[in-house]
Amino acid sequence: MKKALDFVLSMEFWRMGLLWTFSLLISYWNLFFAQTYTSSSPPSFEARPVCVITGATSGLGAAAAHALSRHGFFVVLVGRSSQLLERTMMDVKNQNENAHLKAFEVVLSSFCSVLQFKACLQQWLSDSKMHSLIQLLINNAGILAMSSRFTSEGYDQMMATNYLSAFSLSKQLLPLIRNSLVPS
Repeated sequence: MKKALDFVLSMEFWRMGLLWTFSLLISYWNLFFAQTYTSSSPPSFEARPVCVITGATSGLGAAAAHALSRHGFFVVLVGRSSQLLERTMMDVKNQNENAHLKAFEVVLSSFCSVLQFKACLQQWLSDSKMHSLIQLLINNAGILAMSSRFTSEGYDQMMATNYLSAFSLSKQLLPLIRNSLVPS
C-alpha cells in the first residue's frame, strides 16, 4: 500500500497524468481545427477502409486488430517487435482468413522512426494502389517506466513513447486521416 501511495504522490505519476491529458487535448485540437485534406476531385476509395493501430501486438491493440479486421478494415499493425507483429498477424488470420493486414516495425520513442514509418506507409499505400487516406488511427502504444531512461534523441523514454510520439504520429498522419466527424 505504501508503495502505491508513494507512486501516486511521485512526480512521475503527475508527469504522466498531466502530460497525457495535455497531449490528448492538443491532438483533438489539431484534429478538429487543423486544415483538412482537400482536393479538386473526391478521392477514390477502395472497398476497405484503412486503420492504423500502434501497440498492436498485445492487449487492446491486438483486440482492436481482431475486431476491425472482422468489420472489413485493412488493418495496419504497428509495433516494436517484428516477431510479435508476425505472431499477431497469424493470430488474426487464423480467426479471420479474409483479414487484410500489413505490419510495420516502429520504435515510437524515436521521432526518426515515426517519420520513417510515415514515409513507408505513404509509399506502401501508393504502391498498393490504395487510397491515401486513413480512416482510423488508434494510438494505443505506451509504456510505464518507474525510473527515467533516455532515448537516443535525448528524451525521457516514457514521455517520448506515451506523449511525444503519439502527438507526433497524430500530427504526421493528420493529412492522411479522413475524419467523417468534421464536415468538409
